[in-house]
Amino acid sequence: MRLRALLETDALGLRLLGGEDELDRTVRGVMTTDLRDPSRYLSGGELVLTGLAWHRDAADSEPFVRILAGAGVAGLAAGEAELGDIPADLVEACLHHRLPLFAVHETVAFATITEYVVRQVSGERAGDLAAVVDRHRRLMTSGPAGGGPEVVLDLLTSDLDLRAWVLSPTGRQIAGAGAPLPGPLGATLAGQHLAATRTGRRAPHRAAVAGTAYSLFPIRNTGRGAVPAARDVRESVLSDWLLAVEADASDWPAARLDLLQGVTQLIAVERDRRDAARTVRRRLAQEVLELVQAGAAPAEIAARLRVAAPVLLPGLGVSPQWQVVVARVDWSASGQAAAGEIASGPVAQALLEEILVDPAVSGPDSADRIAVAHTGEEAIALVPLPAIVTALPESESEGGDAGRADGEDADALAGEPGLHADALLASVREPLSAGLADDGRLTLGVSAAVHSAEGLRGALEEARHARRVAAARPGRVCAAGHHELASHVLLLPFVPDDVRRAFTARLLDPLRDYDRRHRAELIETLEAFLDCDGSWTRCAARLHLHVNTLRYRVGRIEQLTGRDLSRLEDKLDFFLALRMS
Repeated sequence: MRLRALLETDALGLRLLGGEDELDRTVRGVMTTDLRDPSRYLSGGELVLTGLAWHRDAADSEPFVRILAGAGVAGLAAGEAELGDIPADLVEACLHHRLPLFAVHETVAFATITEYVVRQVSGERAGDLAAVVDRHRRLMTSGPAGGGPEVVLDLLTSDLDLRAWVLSPTGRQIAGAGAPLPGPLGATLAGQHLAATRTGRRAPHRAAVAGTAYSLFPIRNTGRGAVPAARDVRESVLSDWLLAVEADASDWPAARLDLLQGVTQLIAVERDRRDAARTVRRRLAQEVLELVQAGAAPAEIAARLRVAAPVLLPGLGVSPQWQVVVARVDWSASGQAAAGEIASGPVAQALLEEILVDPAVSGPDSADRIAVAHTGEEAIALVPLPAIVTALPESESEGGDAGRADGEDADALAGEPGLHADALLASVREPLSAGLADDGRLTLGVSAAVHSAEGLRGALEEARHARRVAAARPGRVCAAGHHELASHVLLLPFVPDDVRRAFTARLLDPLRDYDRRHRAELIETLEAFLDCDGSWTRCAARLHLHVNTLRYRVGRIEQLTGRDLSRLEDKLDFFLALRMS
């Protein structure tokens, strides 16, 4: 805006005291100060507001105005509330340095002037940027030119001072301007966006993390040629991107909100283009899957894999190993459509494509080596191992996840090539649980690596069976791997609930009752004794007990239950009862 506009607004009540020839200067912002030397806070183009607290005598005006003129400010507005009339020495100094000077009546608050200038400047910037965004949209819709989402995000930062990021539904950064968004923060924002979307709240959604406000905008293409809107939000909530802006948009004017909606439309065009590019990989996976399920000859499957390998692993000169990952999203009967009417296969397909992306890699191109098909309600991924190798996170190798098989050797797993079920979900469990809300479940199974076409059919069945093991567990997001199919945990989830309750009650209820009455810690003692393979000395050391005290407790367990902990059969019964309880 121009300085002249300040005089054309009666509500501001400003009087010009000097600098009429300089009123066409551009105002780029406002700064209020009573410092003698505010130069460190000036960047040029500001309208400086001052209450004159720095003014003690006539000698103070010249150096103050000289500093402002040297910093390139647009003008100075001095308040009359402190000294009454504006000092003549200040008027003279401004005339000398050709700095426009305004008097602010004591009834006008500086906040009123600041709000007016910020609104005018922001509106003009938004209008200019909107034109740029519109041109950029036309470029992107007519061809690959335009530079992608990063260009328009850079414009938001440079022209409107807005930091923004494009995030996947799991919180992975796809594009951004400036510093990357930390992974945990992205997951938190994505989770809050998904939770708000599931409740039907109108976007943009406001989120506050560590005292910082963010506004979350869904990215959907609603323009010409767009895919028809989903009849139920559950069909799209787990696949849509979002735009996270570091600002509170709740009090934004309509023009700025419209601008951000235009930005999301622009990014949606890029999203649609990337989905179209996935068609080849999806088709390759579908063809291989159909051959495997039809029981085709291994030579025929191997020939199809040779076609797929150069697409998924360009430049690789040898045949890769493969893993199969099966995912399924199930919905309960609630919402706009009955659960059976929701097309869960495509939802699981898009979600599995996202989950298989290495979370340490940002950008939209990191999923280019993942081929996922869907059949019925399942999504099935054919993953070449060199494309993504995931090691278990440190936290899992130390403490483990509740869903892992008991007694699993973390070091052995970390040394295995390929994908591990729990590691896949470690960084996405929080946001996906928010998107699934109270009526959805995601279950996932991972096969072992196979080296040839002959092993693919077995790998597919192994992944499906692992997924069924995951489905038998509690929780919104569950996974199981091939290593769990050779453990007792494979059997436990399929024990009927009434049998499970009766079995554990017979063995453990007498001990629990005794512990409640006497605080004897018999259950804890039993767990430690079995975990130490019946070693008296190791178990006593773990519990910080004398061996005789331990022998007394074990004897009490045997007396209360009628079992003998020296017999393998009774040890096994107690072990299973503890696992099922």
